[in-house]
Amino acid sequence: MAKQNTKTMGITVKKEDDMPEWYSQVVLKAELADYAPIKGCMVLRPHGYDIWQSIMDFFNAKIKKRGVKNAYFPMFIPEKFFEKEKEHAEGFNPEVAWVENKDDSSERFAIRPTSETIIDDFYSRWIRSWRDLPLKINQWCNICRWEVQDCKLFLRSREFLWQEGHCVYETEEECEEDTLNYLEDYRAVSEDLLAVPVILGLKTEKEKFAGAKKTFAIEAMMPDGKALQLGTSHNLGQGFAKAFGITYIGRDEKKHLPWQNSWGISWRMIGSMVMTHGDDKGLIIAPNAAPNKVVIVPIIFEKSKKEVMKKAKEIEKQLSEFEAFLDDREGYNPGWKFNEWELKGIPVRIEIGPKDVESDQVIMVRRDTLKKEIVKTKDLKKKVDATLKDMQKSLFAKAKTRLKESMVTVKDYKDFKEKIKQKKLVKVNFCAEVECEELIKSETEGATSRIILLDEKIKKGAKCIKCNKLAKHVVYFAKSY
Repeated sequence: MAKQNTKTMGITVKKEDDMPEWYSQVVLKAELADYAPIKGCMVLRPHGYDIWQSIMDFFNAKIKKRGVKNAYFPMFIPEKFFEKEKEHAEGFNPEVAWVENKDDSSERFAIRPTSETIIDDFYSRWIRSWRDLPLKINQWCNICRWEVQDCKLFLRSREFLWQEGHCVYETEEECEEDTLNYLEDYRAVSEDLLAVPVILGLKTEKEKFAGAKKTFAIEAMMPDGKALQLGTSHNLGQGFAKAFGITYIGRDEKKHLPWQNSWGISWRMIGSMVMTHGDDKGLIIAPNAAPNKVVIVPIIFEKSKKEVMKKAKEIEKQLSEFEAFLDDREGYNPGWKFNEWELKGIPVRIEIGPKDVESDQVIMVRRDTLKKEIVKTKDLKKKVDATLKDMQKSLFAKAKTRLKESMVTVKDYKDFKEKIKQKKLVKVNFCAEVECEELIKSETEGATSRIILLDEKIKKGAKCIKCNKLAKHVVYFAKSY
């Protein structure tokens, strides 16, 4: 008999009572990740990496249609590259980890905090003519930002996995259009794959990417009332091209500076799904993102073991398109297995015992509702497919409703501060001045602008919620991770 109590199974706190502790327990006990022995770092375990692989596969298919090719660049970046773009260098300097160059002690290398500089060095050599454009490259890699000591699994760590796309264009119009296209692809990852609803918009001057002309983002709202930035897409303008000497001979046979963008999402996406859908039993994986959508648990008695296992294997084969797997481990009783797979978030569980074999049926359990249903074997494939689709739709609808309920509009600063205390996503008219935004952050104990709405123009004469100057934008504020 295998030992079943070598680790504490199950979540010991309720999500609504202590979400930070609940979240940490879910990530650890569902075996998505673990803390590393290095401060601020974490380990991505196979169950977590499988979900990350789903994100990579989904997003790769999206960008392939846009003509993007995957590549890889060095993680060590010469210090002199950062010095070429001053705004970018100043923005990232506090977070950069440096290593000495043992071949040349007079120069340091940065461990990649982002790759604009080193990639642009190559682009200055690779781009010669308008015929080389657009150039669209993406890389999946690790990033190092020395900004935290306490690791918040998936949400904030010194090292993390992400993708970063870097594109070069002839015209600003083409660049701007694609910058927004990638933002839409991020929306699809979050909403269509992970069932996490987001709002899209533009970042304020204070919150934009260092060195960018514009930064666009997708923002989610977590159940604890904190916003979570899930992806950014930057119109870099021509600043990096000028700094790195990227030019091309145009159709008019004259030399031109190109336009550039960069865009990225990280494994923070996984954390958003955990927080959005998980319950007091553990993780709930959105079906579209689940590598294994179905687990089959046989109910074994010695007398009927052979017949039950034979049928269970037939069902595993029948449901192969859903990456179904058979939990045939010995020494673990069915109840223990039920709890484990609920903890790990597998969308659908199939239970089959001797009476089910006799009746040519199974018991199907849906993870989000835990509803049990008797299904005839001949109808199982169709029923599982319909259940997975409905579960995906239901998870998104539930999260969308919660997002809408968190969104409020206010007209005076007192009400604004009160709604921030209530952990709302607050829509206001805003001047977008950096100084005003810093005052708001200090007076609300951390509220920051999340996005400027793209499709809502400011009314003529509207005043800023804080300083009463003329407002420039309609902006959402919230506390955030």
